[in-house]
Amino acid sequence: MSTVAVESALFYRRLTQLLAAHKPLRGDRDVAAFVRAGVRPEAIEHLARAGLGRRDLASVVPPRTLTHRHRRRERLSRDESDRAVRLARLVALAETVFGDRSAALAWLSTPKRRFDGATPLEAAASEAGARLVEDWLWQADEGYFA
Repeated sequence: MSTVAVESALFYRRLTQLLAAHKPLRGDRDVAAFVRAGVRPEAIEHLARAGLGRRDLASVVPPRTLTHRHRRRERLSRDESDRAVRLARLVALAETVFGDRSAALAWLSTPKRRFDGATPLEAAASEAGARLVEDWLWQADEGYFA
């Protein structure tokens, strides 16, 4: 199996765990279907246990809304699900690149000049910003300095 295939499998396994998915997410098609179905609120708890802060999680779904979703046993909306997956993708990719969660979270939480002093997590508040962070992580994985 190629290094890329191994890293891809590791990335999707980490993504599955971070999002508390009942079925393995094996590719982007699975992830898209997962978002369409609505992410379960438990995914936010998994992301919190992974080390993401309240502010980062509140950018996915406000705490009060999350409480309502839990009480009513509702899934997150499509937009909330999309934001949860965006955040989980960055953590999973950073873990894959840096080799462990603490190094990944440290990198994601440290302000970068490339993002005008914002952290990669702050830069990823938009889809376009998340793509820039992902591109930088892929560059780091390929041997460019991050």
